[in-house]
Amino acid sequence: MTRQIDRIQEQQHWMGLHPRIKRGVMAAKENMTVIDGKAFDQSGRDITHMVDVVVKTTEKQARGLEVVDGLTALEKENGGFVFAFFKQSRTIEERFPSLTQQDIARLMYIGTFVAWKTGRLQSENGKAIIDREKLESLVEMSRRRFNELFRRYEAEGILREDKETGEIFVNPTVFFRGHIKGSGLDVSHLQYTRMFRTTVRDLYAKFKGRTLGQLAIIYSVMPFLNFNTNIVCYNPKETIEEMLRPMPLNKLATLLGYDDPAKLKRALNAVKVDDKPVFTYVTNAHDRRKQNIIINPRVIYAGDGKGLGAITALFN
Repeated sequence: MTRQIDRIQEQQHWMGLHPRIKRGVMAAKENMTVIDGKAFDQSGRDITHMVDVVVKTTEKQARGLEVVDGLTALEKENGGFVFAFFKQSRTIEERFPSLTQQDIARLMYIGTFVAWKTGRLQSENGKAIIDREKLESLVEMSRRRFNELFRRYEAEGILREDKETGEIFVNPTVFFRGHIKGSGLDVSHLQYTRMFRTTVRDLYAKFKGRTLGQLAIIYSVMPFLNFNTNIVCYNPKETIEEMLRPMPLNKLATLLGYDDPAKLKRALNAVKVDDKPVFTYVTNAHDRRKQNIIINPRVIYAGDGKGLGAITALFN
C-alpha cells in the first residue's frame, strides 16, 4: 500500500524538531543506502521510517522513459527485429540488379531467420541450422527454382554457404541482428532500419505466387523513408519535419518501375497485416493538395521513438 505524504504537515513537523534531531536525520540521509526502496544506515539498520525515499525524475527523463517503453513494446509485439541495410535514396534494384521483386520479397523473409551476431540462418530457438534443404522448404519453392534463386543470392554477395557444415550465412551489410556499435561492422556507407520479424513472416505467409512481389514494395521504399515519421520522401535524412519533401505517388511509381500510379496504389492497398494497412495516405499539413505516403511502423521503423505514438495511431 502506498503511503500518501502530506508535504505541508511534513514541513510543519520538521520545523518543530529539535536542532540536534534535525542534524541526526540529515546525517542519516547523507550516509544511507537504499535497497529495494528501503533506507539503511551505515550499521545496516532500517531507517525508512525516518526519511522519505523517492525516485525523482525530470519531465525530460520521464518523456525519455516513455519513448524507450514505446520502442520496447513495438519490438516485443512484433517479434523483435533485424537491421536491414540499404543505400540512401537508391532503390534496392540498383544495389541488387539481378533480383526480381519476388526474390526481394523472399529475401526479406529469409532475413528474419538471421542469428544474433553470427549472421547464420537458424531456427527460432537456435537449436537447428537452416541448411539449403530447410531453406528450400521455408520459401516453398521447387528444387530447380530454389537453386536458381540461391545462385542469384550468392552472386549478389547476399548469402554464403559453408560446404562442409551446410551452414548458410547472410551478409551482415544486408541483414544483421545484434549491437552494431562495437561489432566491427563497417556500414558507414549505408543506412539501416529495424525490420520486424513476426510481421514480415506473417505477411509472407499471406502472399503467394504472383502476389508475392507486392511485399517487395516494403523493402523497395526503405531508402526513401524518413526515419522519425515513416513518410516516403525525397530527403529522408531531414530531421525538421517542416522541411520534408514528401514523394507523391506518381514519382514513387516511376522509381519502382510502375507505369501506372493507380496500379502501385492498388498494390500498396493490398498489403495488410492483421487486417490493418501497411501503407496509408495522410493529407500533407503544409500543402493540402498533396498526400503523404506513410508506412506502418509495425513492419519497419528506424526512428528514435519520439513520434512513434502519432505514427502508430494512423494505423489503429
